[in-house]
Amino acid sequence: MSRPRTSRRLALAVPAALGALALTALPAFATSSPAQIAASKTNGVAYLKSLQAADGSYAGSGLSNEWAFSAFAAAGTAVVDVYPGGDTTKNARSVYRNLLSTSGWPSASPVVTDYERGALNAYAAGIDPARVSASRNLVANIYAYWQTAEAGYFGPSGNFNGTVFAALSLGGAKTQAGGARVPQALTDSMVTRIRANQHVDGGWTYNKAEGNPTVLNSAGDVDMTGAAMAALCVSGVPNTDTDVVQAKNFLKSKLVTATGAFNSLYGVNTSSNGWGVAGLNACGFNPQTGDFLTVAGKTPIDFLIANQYNPAGGFKYKPTDTTPSAYASIDALRAVAGGGFTAAPPVPVTPGAPQWVAQTAFTAGTATKLALTVDDGAGNLKVCSVAFTPTGTTTTLGDVLNAATTAATPSGCVTSVTPASGSGTVTDINGKANSGSGTWKVSIDGSAFAAAARGQVVNVGDTIALRWGA
Repeated sequence: MSRPRTSRRLALAVPAALGALALTALPAFATSSPAQIAASKTNGVAYLKSLQAADGSYAGSGLSNEWAFSAFAAAGTAVVDVYPGGDTTKNARSVYRNLLSTSGWPSASPVVTDYERGALNAYAAGIDPARVSASRNLVANIYAYWQTAEAGYFGPSGNFNGTVFAALSLGGAKTQAGGARVPQALTDSMVTRIRANQHVDGGWTYNKAEGNPTVLNSAGDVDMTGAAMAALCVSGVPNTDTDVVQAKNFLKSKLVTATGAFNSLYGVNTSSNGWGVAGLNACGFNPQTGDFLTVAGKTPIDFLIANQYNPAGGFKYKPTDTTPSAYASIDALRAVAGGGFTAAPPVPVTPGAPQWVAQTAFTAGTATKLALTVDDGAGNLKVCSVAFTPTGTTTTLGDVLNAATTAATPSGCVTSVTPASGSGTVTDINGKANSGSGTWKVSIDGSAFAAAARGQVVNVGDTIALRWGA
């Protein structure tokens, strides 16, 4: 999801008196005014609407323009309200949901970031990522890439990008009610890995840095720093946290005084600026004031708007370009609109269109997957995607646990469960038995943990967390 880069660092040094003079001499709206930002959003939305294909699509089998959905949502436009030629049957949300539901999506050789991208954009479009269809559960798809030997990483640890976007998607794509979908133990494990990969300069890159002093001491990247700091913040880390502050200061160090751009590893460009600003937005830092207002009176938002064609609405990738870039326009609009890497879907204006669409029940005989975590209370967290074929519109916790013993990815999530049948209280999982106040408890979609029983009803798309403890 990020692009490999080479690095150089820009140092800014301005005498304090000159800085104070420049700041006090600025007019009221030296930076982009609220009216200019509003116009940028309106024009940017119009441009992204022009990218829609005649069949209503934004995405194909690979990386394409579906990131527009997170930009639309941040700008206050519901994806279901985007349709070509007045044909609401071809609205972008329905077309995307149909694509995600096909067995051929994303490809014959998928990687974890495919499913993370899908989850972030489905959420922004108003599609419950865990309940796309009877067969598609994007949260379970992501869980399948958990690295058992390197807990906290998703996908090969060498591609740190996969872990950052796991945190962004699992933490950012919340339940329809706006609650956390995954257990705190899983969130904490990802946060630990993200912290361990922060470079000495406060930034991150798409490469794994943990345990490698050479990489840790190399230059960070604006893009991945924006994404990684956002991942920390959507995981509940406050913006006063030392690592988040260091990331903010890293971005500040990359500011170009004259334009407000971030000087990234690819040089000055709109997409890098968009990712950096998205990180600031996600962490509650205002990119228009304070640390991000240069002595020349410019901010990263100013740079983005300066590279927008108005009223056409598209953004250039680089200031020297002469045509707009779809990808850069998506990154820029999301940032100008105040978004992070996804956003809750706005209420649609199309008559009869709901804010959310979701599969409401299992389809008997249709193979599906559920997301499962098993926490033994001693720091040994297991994460997996459980494949099974329901026989009715609901299933039970006992049936899911039984399926997990033979059809979990990664394997070993559940090796044994007692009792092995019936609907009674679960007394032992993976050889760890209930003892005194320490018992197995279950949480569904972030609900409070309660006593685990085999007969607990499980519905389509439920994210299941088991935990041993008092």
